[in-house]
Amino acid sequence: MRDDDSAEIPVEPYGSAIKAPAIDIVDLGIRYDLRLTKRTTLKGSIADMFRRTNGAENHFWALRHVNLSLAQGESLAVVGPNGAGKSTLLLALAGILQPTEGDIQTHGKVSTLLTLGAGFEVDLTGRDNIDLAGAFLGIPQREMDELTPAIIEFADIGPFIDAAVRTYSSGMKARLGFSIATAITPDILLLDEVLGTGDQTFRSRSQVRIRELAGKARAIVLVTHDLANVSDFCNRAILVEKGRIIAEDDPKTIIALYRDRIAHQKLLAEEDAQRFATVPTASSHH
Repeated sequence: MRDDDSAEIPVEPYGSAIKAPAIDIVDLGIRYDLRLTKRTTLKGSIADMFRRTNGAENHFWALRHVNLSLAQGESLAVVGPNGAGKSTLLLALAGILQPTEGDIQTHGKVSTLLTLGAGFEVDLTGRDNIDLAGAFLGIPQREMDELTPAIIEFADIGPFIDAAVRTYSSGMKARLGFSIATAITPDILLLDEVLGTGDQTFRSRSQVRIRELAGKARAIVLVTHDLANVSDFCNRAILVEKGRIIAEDDPKTIIALYRDRIAHQKLLAEEDAQRFATVPTASSHH
């Protein structure tokens, strides 16, 4: 652990050549089968009666033609609107979703809140889930026993550590998941909106923890809507829209582009609303 937790991370310039990529993605595509994922409703069933049943309409490409290489020591921010495919990308990197097409190669130990936070066994205690997570990640029990006190201390959930996880609030589960995921010093750390977890004190501590990991030259992929923190933690960023990477650059450039696109889309929506409001209705002719 570094002496000065508040020190800034030494960030290599964007595009610097570092060998042996931690992540290598080639022409990745993830396709969802809508017949398996959509909810069955009366409205949906009636709509199905009028919908043509060809295969194209029963599938949705959440990601398509995604190419990306992340080197050891790099931290990547993934930004974009809701439904752009950001979380699907993390699920694929974590191995939870298998590519429909293309290939993903990860080199090193991968840790993610996607499997640790959401994947707790709710009938077991927090302490038991720490052991379970260690087994899932292939960490020897002796090493996990050594890590456990620090994990419990960082999660700071008090006596609940020996209570069933089903009694936890969502914030408590997120805190314990974050503590486990970041205690094992993975080669690749996948984070999804984790910087907004918990109260201000825990957010500050989690930011320090991520700085420590980044300082140890671990590769990090961070999905976030909190644009203020992107430049603090990442030295690269990509903008994802409709399942595709539309821009890749340094974080400040990507943030500026994303904000410009949000503002432009908002302006178009306002113009559409104004046009709709001025369209004469049938009753106005009487």
